[in-house]
Amino acid sequence: MHQPDNQPRHSLYYRYQVHPAAPRPAAPVARVPVLVVGAGPIGLALALDLARQGVRVLLVEAQQQVCEGSRAIVFTRRSMEILQQIGADEAISRQGLPWRYGTSFYRDQPVFRMKAPHDPDDRFFPMINLQQQYVEEALVALCAAQPLIELRWGHAVTALRRNEAGGAQAGAEIEIDTPEGPYVQPADWVVACDGARSTVRQLMGLKMSGAAYEGRFVIADIRVDLPFPTERRAYFDPPWNPGNTVLMHREPHGLWRIDYQLPPGETPEQALEPASLKSRIDAQLAMVGAAGARWQLDWCSVYSARAMTLDSYVHQCVCFAGDAAHMLPIFGVRGANTGWQDGQNLAWKLAATVHGLAGPGLLASYSEERVAAAREIVDEAGKSTRFMTPPTRGFRLLRDAVLSLALSQDFVRPLFHWRTSRPHDYAGSSLNTPGDDNALFGAGPAAGASMANVRLDADVYLMDGRRPGFVLMTFGDAALGAELRALLDSWRARGLALQHWQIRAPLHDGPADPPGAPEPHEPDRATTPDADRVVAAGAARVWSRYGVARAGAAYLLRPDQHVAACWLGLDASRLEAALHRALARP
Repeated sequence: MHQPDNQPRHSLYYRYQVHPAAPRPAAPVARVPVLVVGAGPIGLALALDLARQGVRVLLVEAQQQVCEGSRAIVFTRRSMEILQQIGADEAISRQGLPWRYGTSFYRDQPVFRMKAPHDPDDRFFPMINLQQQYVEEALVALCAAQPLIELRWGHAVTALRRNEAGGAQAGAEIEIDTPEGPYVQPADWVVACDGARSTVRQLMGLKMSGAAYEGRFVIADIRVDLPFPTERRAYFDPPWNPGNTVLMHREPHGLWRIDYQLPPGETPEQALEPASLKSRIDAQLAMVGAAGARWQLDWCSVYSARAMTLDSYVHQCVCFAGDAAHMLPIFGVRGANTGWQDGQNLAWKLAATVHGLAGPGLLASYSEERVAAAREIVDEAGKSTRFMTPPTRGFRLLRDAVLSLALSQDFVRPLFHWRTSRPHDYAGSSLNTPGDDNALFGAGPAAGASMANVRLDADVYLMDGRRPGFVLMTFGDAALGAELRALLDSWRARGLALQHWQIRAPLHDGPADPPGAPEPHEPDRATTPDADRVVAAGAARVWSRYGVARAGAAYLLRPDQHVAACWLGLDASRLEAALHRALARP
């Protein structure tokens, strides 16, 4: 019988809660529409996204606690926009440390200052630091309040059998072990979110392709008082660790993350010996001017940089997301941030499939879009990793030349940029509408890009609506014509969540008002009765940000907030074609 570790873990700052192991279900075990394996940050967020779209989810987790150690600590603006849609952003913003700068040092001299873009139309900072335990805790609380989600702690997957003869819709039977003994759980769909050592991936015999780098790093979380701001600090070739790299990040609750590269040949066991940890952490603190500082170790681990992905994320009725689908170097904060983009992409497509709205190619598009994103990230991460941990003598000579030149030559300093995680652009997606007016827009998000946020008023932004589904965003004061209204009603009657947002015409023809400026009062303009949301305050800024010059333009946004189509002029036939295309319907 599966016996999960149910002893509370020790931490200087976090109080672990041991959740009771869920009882083994009585026979016969009811079939579930979706079984998510792994209650980490990706599995929890995916379950919440599916539930908000009306899908019942069973979530199983082999352990009885949230993750051990801080693990992922840096979350990007795009991740916060995704988490906002499931209601998790406030808990993270309340506890986290926002930032946008990074400093790179050669030995002990600063050589590059990174500045991530941030403007008033962005609700969230480019990055925010918070230990993963708190993120998982917030997501667990949201799952507990969601009646469509059942979370079973202490249930470990041990075997998986797909109904090969019946195709994807025939589902699978999953053997699950518990402290009370095993049982078999039938499910229509299985989503593996069970991490880099994915049990589901191993049971299916799937292999990743890509590169595994030789360099090993120690992660050490220490409680220490340092005077530095919240930013990323990277030290290349520090005097105490010649030829290698050290990273530092501030965390909440008085902690600092120190990542330092090990010399070749040193084993993880040797690296984690107390004397080794102490001497190296003391040396790093001395180098940054904190010699003799008192510190306490909270958690430590060793990791190797990998840039690998499965070739497909959909295998009949089994889908993969997060580290179960790909393993990415932490340089550039790509792990959890990429996984949440996987989950958001998959959730709406799987929900549409469960509800009978999807065409046969919709789930295939999840794999196409996200494998392409992973391969792009693998390429970028490879560049960062080869700079951080040169794999050959030639790469090291090149890296060392850049480092030495950076002391005096400005032109080489941008090579230190760490190519941080960003929203993937699905420009080549099969779900985009080829006959739209995308090429005629001079500005605004292109087809496949994520929607642009806009500040509408004090603490009010365009992305703030949390209702799931497609969004038709029209520009101008005119109501929808009868054919368009009938088309929207027809799709809604079939069960498609489809909102209409009307972006009112600005009251002047001049340049857009600066963010935060109030819109003039407009008592003489009636609200359009067929709009689910009317944007008047801040409308001029929305028009400008979306590249709209005249009334009649429209955008169709997918449920994952990416642009499916855009038009200078819209009619019912064009919208009908775009919706069919976005759902992969013939």
